[in-house]
Amino acid sequence: METKYKAISLPQLNNLKPSLESTALKLMEEAGELAQAIGKFRGLNGENITMSNKDVAEKISEELLDVAQVAVSMMFVLEDQYSINIDEKLNEHIEKLKRKGYIK
Repeated sequence: METKYKAISLPQLNNLKPSLESTALKLMEEAGELAQAIGKFRGLNGENITMSNKDVAEKISEELLDVAQVAVSMMFVLEDQYSINIDEKLNEHIEKLKRKGYIK
């Protein structure tokens, strides 16, 4: 089975001076919103679901992209403030996935 890649490019946000800590807190906030949307989809929050599965899936995709945007923003913080080479780290991560047998 061939490994499937999907390239998603998200911009560095303008007019923000995030710290590593503030970005991590924002990432947790967005992850919580994603979990809340998934909980609603699964009926885990005790509410009657009034949204269609499609509408909930749309909301989940929006929240997931918020998580991804903040994660990308954190990568820019690591590059800009700590001189971390994200391309190098990405390649190391892919190699780790290969070693663990998750991809070929």
